[in-house]
Amino acid sequence: KMSYSELDVTAEDFKDLNYLTEEKVYEILALCEEIGNNSLLIGVIGKVFSNAECLVRSFRKEESNASLDSQGRSENEKENASMSASSASRSGEDDGSHDEVTVDVAAVRRVYDRILTDEKAESALVNAILCVMPSVEDELTYHDACAFDPNYLNLFVIVMENCNLHSPEYLDTALPFVCKAMCRLSLPAQARLARLWSRYDVRGIRRLAETFQQLITYTVVCHKFDEDNLVNDNEAVVSAAKCLKIVYYANVLAGELDPQQNEEEEDEILESNELTLQELLGEEERTPKGPRVDLLETELGVCVSDCRQPVVSFDEFINEPLNEVLEMDKDYVFYKVNAESKFAFMSCPFILNAVTKNQGLYYDNRIRMYSERRITALYSMVDGQQANPYLKLKVRRDHLIDDALISLEMFAMENPSDLKKQLYVEFEGEQGLDEGGISKEFFQLVVEELFNPDIGMFTYDENTKLFWFNSSSLENEGQYSLIGIVLGLAIYNNCILDVHFPMVIYRKLMGKKGTFLDLADSHPVLYKSLKELLDYEGNVEEDMTLTFQISQTDLFGNPVLHDLRENGDQIPVTNDNRKEFVTKYADYILNESVKVQFKAFRRGFHMVTNESPLKYLFRPDEIELLICGSRNLDFHALEESTDYDGGYSRECRVIKDFWETVHTFGQEQKRLFLQFTTGTDRAPVGGLGKLKLVIAKNGQDSDRLPTSHTCFNVLLLPEYSSKEKLRERLLKAITYAKGFGML
Repeated sequence: KMSYSELDVTAEDFKDLNYLTEEKVYEILALCEEIGNNSLLIGVIGKVFSNAECLVRSFRKEESNASLDSQGRSENEKENASMSASSASRSGEDDGSHDEVTVDVAAVRRVYDRILTDEKAESALVNAILCVMPSVEDELTYHDACAFDPNYLNLFVIVMENCNLHSPEYLDTALPFVCKAMCRLSLPAQARLARLWSRYDVRGIRRLAETFQQLITYTVVCHKFDEDNLVNDNEAVVSAAKCLKIVYYANVLAGELDPQQNEEEEDEILESNELTLQELLGEEERTPKGPRVDLLETELGVCVSDCRQPVVSFDEFINEPLNEVLEMDKDYVFYKVNAESKFAFMSCPFILNAVTKNQGLYYDNRIRMYSERRITALYSMVDGQQANPYLKLKVRRDHLIDDALISLEMFAMENPSDLKKQLYVEFEGEQGLDEGGISKEFFQLVVEELFNPDIGMFTYDENTKLFWFNSSSLENEGQYSLIGIVLGLAIYNNCILDVHFPMVIYRKLMGKKGTFLDLADSHPVLYKSLKELLDYEGNVEEDMTLTFQISQTDLFGNPVLHDLRENGDQIPVTNDNRKEFVTKYADYILNESVKVQFKAFRRGFHMVTNESPLKYLFRPDEIELLICGSRNLDFHALEESTDYDGGYSRECRVIKDFWETVHTFGQEQKRLFLQFTTGTDRAPVGGLGKLKLVIAKNGQDSDRLPTSHTCFNVLLLPEYSSKEKLRERLLKAITYAKGFGML
């Protein structure tokens, strides 16, 4: 408790100081307080923080500090000491010494808390960062400083602990320079920094994410971006997005992971023997086939789909202001063609919302369709044969599944690339040009029939309202492949399906196996029973008399026994092996028992999507949104986004009566209305506000029913004389509108 004057500390003692510790900073602060002048503190900060070598050596952990932490010297030091202790259990990574945080992070935070109260000291920090970062950028660019000094990353760890980085004085000047320098880190260095940050708690990771998000938002708001001034060309936004990616993967590593639970490698999808368009034209293939893989993800040995529950919600990494100004057509071109010279935000899909990513997927699908169309035209010119540029299906309503299955199987066997053509459906004996509406009806009818519980392909849970594969189904694999193809075609042709699968199905489509935790969604009753078994405090063997043999019911209601281990009926479940029992039980229900059915289903799905960026851009929950649409029907948002034609406007009496009527509908009537006008009863990705509905005038008052062009989302509405007549006519139209009675 001695004062610094008693220790005889003077300014001369800090003249040759070339690194900082927490103790030295406190000595300087005490001396400045005694002399009533902070010039010494400002000078030391300027000297150390403006020199990369000095900063790298600062605030190092010491063995003595570590022992003090373990003895509980203070809560902050406990927090710092616990960072590395919790890392291995959270990320599943080996806690090697090369990934140790050699910075005393808690000490750095305490130092910042003390010095950031002084405006001049903070100004010195800003100037020092501006001074040091260009040289750091050069060192990383030309010398790969991290390869020679593993502690070089300490520099970024120390700088990013400044809790004021989100303030305007940093956003304008210093932080963009920090991001530019950090982007120059080699891939192994980025991976190591992600592992270091994954040791932080939720507040630490969220603060890092918010810092980079703030820079992106601040820059977007302060500049005017359009198709002539692309946000992709702004260095501050681009570098901040790249840095945010490191934090994003730190968040994944810090979450609940199951990296070992992967599905078996699927069979190779048969490729077409036809040449690609580039080969036909004598050009090199500019983009590699197959899904893109993120290099940082590969370096870390982790996949986003491995993460069941991140520390910070994935939604917090989405930047809405950026999504609003992003020119997605240009970004897609950069992503596919100019990836080396131009930055594409599609390479950082975590920052994009589902609507923006869906737009990118739409461009990819349409370009593939146009490419297939051109190839077909070129082959027809060479062979002299009339080829169909579309995936044309001619089906009968009363033999819908048989016709669709035979046609799609023929396409898949003869030339799988035909599945990537634009879908064109024709119902035999019916007139109508498919501009999207007939395809929507085709998808709806196929799904209704294949998911009919009476057929037996899927089982239906009345409580969860979800379907699951029937392990004892008598249907062949082709039927399950058809369902997979239909789901793939729906995504490819931008159609929404009324499919009710548990989330584990979409995780399995992304390559993950189902585990015990997935039972909570797919089989909640079984999950509850197994959870009670795990939590039971008594003697499991004596009280429950379970064995490693389980019983299921087949399609005809007969019990079917299955051994989870060899001679399972002879192996009792005990307190010691109950975890193994639960794991094997879940694996059997979610994976082994439906292996044949799901493999066929997945293969059909990948026939259509194997070259799509779908897996790279979307998480499993977003895949569900793509296929099923949103269940949230906000008709007020639909009213705001609707356009009018033929003499109608928002202020017309009929239009006002129309929306007042629609808003009084119940949920089922609203779904019928959507089905009638758009061909589906679900909202698209982003909600009904993203649906472009057009209401057009269809003559004066009459007894005619409203009609619709489902291909174009157009409602043809006569100018009814009263609100009551409008309601009666509209309800009759939406209630009895099935089949191609619509225009």
